[in-house]
Amino acid sequence: MVSLKQRQSGFTIVELLIVIVIIGILATLVIVTFSGVQQKARDSERKTDINAIAGQLEAVYASKGFYPTGREVNNGSGNETWRSDNEFRIDAKAFADPKDADATNLTVGASSASSSPTGTFTYYYTPLTDTDTVCTTSGDCVGYVLYANMEATKDPTQVYSRQSSTD
Repeated sequence: MVSLKQRQSGFTIVELLIVIVIIGILATLVIVTFSGVQQKARDSERKTDINAIAGQLEAVYASKGFYPTGREVNNGSGNETWRSDNEFRIDAKAFADPKDADATNLTVGASSASSSPTGTFTYYYTPLTDTDTVCTTSGDCVGYVLYANMEATKDPTQVYSRQSSTD
């Protein structure tokens, strides 16, 4: 006897929904993981930038015997052109944030040596005198604090703090 029912092939709606839910879960995991990896990569680049800036500050100290003031770092008037004429020519990318490459990213002169920066992903340089106050006079800067805001932790990280020994 011949069956009048034709056999239809295909997936049921339940099978399709299960597959869609599984794909959605996997996509969410990939997106969340990828975002975290990007943040860590940018934080790593920030630390590399800060290391380059700190290295240049140490080179200035080695050649002049003092660290640059905030004005000197910010290219003040006259011969104060540390950013553009530094001895080892730091790449301009070191002053730009990895997340916003167009932004100049070195803020100079926090209110005190102990203040921590907050806000955007900016590098902070605070030149210090021998009494740990903010240095404004060329030749008097014997230390510095260099901070970077990290994206993954949202906490500022003090990357470098240097106080020269005065004999």
